[in-house]
Amino acid sequence: MDESARILAQAQAGPSNPLRVGFGAAISSIREAARQAVSLAKVPDNLAAAAICAGLAGAGPAESAEKIRALLAAEFPESKVEIRTDLDLALAAAGDGPAIVLLAGTGSFAVGRNGAGETARAGGYGSQIGDEGSAYDIGRRAVLTAMHEYDRTEADALLGQRLLRELCCASWPEVQARAQAASDEVFPRLFSVVASLADTNDSTAQDILRAAAFDLAALAQNLAERLHLRDTRFSLAKTGGMFGRCKFLETELDELLRVSFPRAEIGALRISPAEAAARLALRLANSGGTAGGDAASRIPEGQ
Repeated sequence: MDESARILAQAQAGPSNPLRVGFGAAISSIREAARQAVSLAKVPDNLAAAAICAGLAGAGPAESAEKIRALLAAEFPESKVEIRTDLDLALAAAGDGPAIVLLAGTGSFAVGRNGAGETARAGGYGSQIGDEGSAYDIGRRAVLTAMHEYDRTEADALLGQRLLRELCCASWPEVQARAQAASDEVFPRLFSVVASLADTNDSTAQDILRAAAFDLAALAQNLAERLHLRDTRFSLAKTGGMFGRCKFLETELDELLRVSFPRAEIGALRISPAEAAARLALRLANSGGTAGGDAASRIPEGQ
């Protein structure tokens, strides 16, 4: 983004949650995405970014945020650096005023803000504790459902056949071994299988996604109660890799949300979280502030 807030280029790289992939891998992903964007924007080699804002899952704990800030400051020594959480960026991307952002991807969470500027979050506790309704959770439920069916009938129903094919596995013990070794590489990718079957009227897949829609709606309901938004007008934005990939899931979820929040404006984020990060970086560049940002303004993870 240039000084007039015009987007010059966008790029994408690998995962960047330092608590899941490690700090080295997270910085490597950020470095790769940043360098791709700079190259695509054709920025002269003698120019450095005035400011960088990184909004990361896993940056909620103060010590984690400071370590990421120090690593980015070393990587980009001529730039001011601000660290935010992914929750901060999601809420900033929703625009001003009362809002709830519901994210459904590998994980799941909701973050909200009321008219008084109070913020709160729900979910996002990680796959070992929660993340109900996420792609990880849906994949896990699908495998469990398919394994129960095999135990009952000693044969794989359509769901089980498709899951085994997606994973290139010959048996459920093989799936179990892979999941125990690297569950993040197994369960989230199975969302596409469940979504495809649900959209072709497979009742088992639809039951799994119906339960996921209920869990996702519950995250928004939790926040609406805490922020006193249920009977008010507010923006309810959906974002994350699960949306736009399954008509059945979105129909089920939208119906639950409309019943719970008849006055809400349900739709997508007004801008992308990446653009929200760039706008925060631009504000930092223009403020004359120092690196690190305002820690008090961040939405801590787990609170």
